[in-house]
Amino acid sequence: MASSSLFVRLAFVLLLTWSSYAQLTPHYYAYSCPKALPTIRSAVKSAISNDKRVGAQLLRLFFHDCFVNGCDGSLLLDDTSTFIGEKNAQPNRNSARGFNIVDNIKSAVEKACPGVVSCADTLAVAARDSVVLLGGPDWQVKLGRRDARTASQAAANNSIPPPTFNLNQLINSFANQGLSQKDMVALSGGHTLGVARCINIRDRIYNETNIDPSFAKTRQSNCPRTAGSGDNNVNPLELQTPTAFDNKYFKNLINKKGLLHSDQQLFNGGSADSLVRSYSSNSDLFNKDFVAAMIKMGDIKPLTGSNGEIRKNCRKIN
Repeated sequence: MASSSLFVRLAFVLLLTWSSYAQLTPHYYAYSCPKALPTIRSAVKSAISNDKRVGAQLLRLFFHDCFVNGCDGSLLLDDTSTFIGEKNAQPNRNSARGFNIVDNIKSAVEKACPGVVSCADTLAVAARDSVVLLGGPDWQVKLGRRDARTASQAAANNSIPPPTFNLNQLINSFANQGLSQKDMVALSGGHTLGVARCINIRDRIYNETNIDPSFAKTRQSNCPRTAGSGDNNVNPLELQTPTAFDNKYFKNLINKKGLLHSDQQLFNGGSADSLVRSYSSNSDLFNKDFVAAMIKMGDIKPLTGSNGEIRKNCRKIN
């Protein structure tokens, strides 16, 4: 009986140890790498000072990573002889950028603390720092993710919502990741930063009717009507302050100036209209909900404990 009781107590202690180890926490590197967060922010700040578009790129990489089998750094892997990675999936090919910036950030972190900080965590912190450095809200990033040893092009093709989605498709896509409609609308506010290629906006600016005519005409000047002509020309998602994190994205939607079809779907007589109105008139509310949604998205299926690895180079497994 005594040995049985001891076994139960030991099992309980082990369970508590495993649970605390597997739990993401903002203080994960407090002792193992106290320089981690300052090092990442310094590297992101340097990159943004050279090109403010970097902020949008890093934010987007985090989003596209988390939506494919969780926030595990799989997006950062190059193709190998055993798998085709996510970089060449349809949502990422000729579109996802900033991989070299992640390389530079990770290199700086490796110099500070070799083999300690994962690429998944590095990307999560870099996304947060990008928002902050471009004028957006700050928050504590939960840490302790480990890196995937493989990637899936098929999963990327099937999990990342394309710009052609309607509102119901967007809601369902985010729900598949455990994210609510409010999370979806708030996270879409990240489109206050970044650019879109002509191939993804041509149909909207030439054929859709729920668009401001003068806005459409302005965008047509950089996007020829003929398919195949200027497909990769880029256009700011938000014209007024394209490198500042603010709530103008939502103001634009109300004025029928959403650049992507999926953007304007958030304000098109549907269930998301009231949220868009609220965020357009209350930047503090948008910032609060954006932060909550980013934290929630960062919790999607992280690898912890003995799962995965801590990659030394984000492009390849150890």
